[in-house]
Amino acid sequence: MIPKNIKIKNQNLPDSPGVYFFFDKNQNLLYIGKATSLKKRVNSYFTKAHDSRIAEMVGQIARIDYFETSTVIEALVLEANQIKSQKPKYNILERDDKSFLYLVITNEDFPRPLLMRGLELERLGINPFSRQLSVKAKKEFLAVFGPYTSGAALRKALDLLRKIIPWSDCRPPEITGRSRACFNVHLGRCPGVCVGKISKKDYRRIIKNLILFFEGKKTRLIDRLKKEMNQASKEMKFEVAAKLRNQIFALEHIQDVAIISREDSDLPLTKTKEDTINLSGRIEAYDISNISGTSAVGSMVVFEAGKPAKNLYRKFKIKTVKGANDVAMLEEVIRRRLKHVYTWPLPEIFVIDGGEGQVNRITRVFQDLGIKVLVIGIAKGFDRKQDRLVFDRNDNKTLQIAERGKNLFQQARDEAHRFAVRYHRMVRSKKSLK
Repeated sequence: MIPKNIKIKNQNLPDSPGVYFFFDKNQNLLYIGKATSLKKRVNSYFTKAHDSRIAEMVGQIARIDYFETSTVIEALVLEANQIKSQKPKYNILERDDKSFLYLVITNEDFPRPLLMRGLELERLGINPFSRQLSVKAKKEFLAVFGPYTSGAALRKALDLLRKIIPWSDCRPPEITGRSRACFNVHLGRCPGVCVGKISKKDYRRIIKNLILFFEGKKTRLIDRLKKEMNQASKEMKFEVAAKLRNQIFALEHIQDVAIISREDSDLPLTKTKEDTINLSGRIEAYDISNISGTSAVGSMVVFEAGKPAKNLYRKFKIKTVKGANDVAMLEEVIRRRLKHVYTWPLPEIFVIDGGEGQVNRITRVFQDLGIKVLVIGIAKGFDRKQDRLVFDRNDNKTLQIAERGKNLFQQARDEAHRFAVRYHRMVRSKKSLK
């Protein structure tokens, strides 16, 4: 229950999508968040255990404000725009602002929506938190939207929107020399830039519609489409008018509840301070086993109190990766594991069999999902006998943890390797019997 001394807009939180704002007693904005249900989401801050960062913030809340939105996807858009304009303390502290994800629209003859991190924008000399694009930024991009606190939610939103406002991430044939349409053309998700099916003028109109949506101007976008539909009808372009009518209907009836999933919530996904890591707690270790990419499998083993908890082991048959690509296979396993974040508690540390390539890939996955759990890799030495721990050696706290836990991490990795090899042999033997 929310304490009675905290003021709430309209003395009530609606059970509907929207964006919430936490203020302290001096009316300083602490945090902005999005929700499928404002009532359930805000109440969760006061009814569940949190890490020290969130607990510190909750202790300062004196007033709660909110904006209701018609859809969850609009809450996602509004949250990003509000964070950019108001820069709340705890949103920015949540992670290094350079790791936030941004949606950019390139400034080309056929503009492309791309996802970039704040660090990438800064390398181009662009301040991602600036409200107005600089002259340099305008040469590169038509628009920059963000920061988005959940890369997973943004990708889901873009995937949904592309069915309503199809855009292209292709280059025109005069650049690529291609004559075959991309797969998205056949799905109705690309207007055919890749094969010259659409003019620059008509394509720019599509991009303008997308920009309006991410500016939070859905009503204005729908009005614009209605005018185009009526004009097409007057000119007896009935096929065009019907297409616009379907677009309008889809925008007015977006079914987007899954965009903010339980996996995207920041409450259970953080172990933010390395010095609170308990080496006697849950440790998970992962390994991949295959022969030249065939019969590929992954393993997850769990150690608790420094010992194997075999009832918690899990095995994964690789489904999406073709060929010998251990890094991609590991990413598939980790993403599938994280779908169970509410039923399989996050560990103190993820231990993975591999070097910098594996550690960097999994770290990016965690950044996309807003997950903050330490990742340590174990790479085999040149003689394949001397293990080397892979982590950020500039972080003294992590260095201390690695030194204290090295033997435990090696044991967990060896157990993950044994479990993966055993499962791989079983899968391979079943194939040979067919």
